[in-house]
Amino acid sequence: MEELSRVSCSLRSLSGDPLSIELPAELFSPAEFAQFEGEVAVDALEYGPDEYRFDGPLSWHIDVSNTGDDSLLVMGYVRGHAHTDCARCLEDAAYDIDAAIEEYFLTEGAELPEGADEDEFERLPSSHVLDVESLLAGALAFDLPLVPLCSDDCKGLCPHCGANLNEGLCDCEASKAD
Repeated sequence: MEELSRVSCSLRSLSGDPLSIELPAELFSPAEFAQFEGEVAVDALEYGPDEYRFDGPLSWHIDVSNTGDDSLLVMGYVRGHAHTDCARCLEDAAYDIDAAIEEYFLTEGAELPEGADEDEFERLPSSHVLDVESLLAGALAFDLPLVPLCSDDCKGLCPHCGANLNEGLCDCEASKAD
């Protein structure tokens, strides 16, 4: 199970800016709101045993809202197009990415709301800098399939000769049918 929870990727901002957001001071007043967006290049994303490749940069958008209770709600999305190998036939499996970003951050010194669990919130660093890279990587990992397939009805490879069964029966399958 540990293998499936491993996500490794290298993201870099196309503008050259760091993949982080320094939150402005006014955002720490109740009911304040700010929007951030950008594009990020991803060389490859390793998710469990699979490696995803991307056609081009991914676009992202993040809204940060002060909820008035010493917490910030971060919501948004990351979008793009990814490819990997089908888990059954090893042909190309393509995916449109539209991954949701949602995270709650408690400000420094804030206590957990009554009835809330510690794992429902992240702690905002004292620098007030959001790590966009980890938000994007987490959203991508949640959106990508655990078992990538080229199609839901992929027949896979023949376990005897390795022929792609999506292209028809192989010789060893045909001889078994006789």
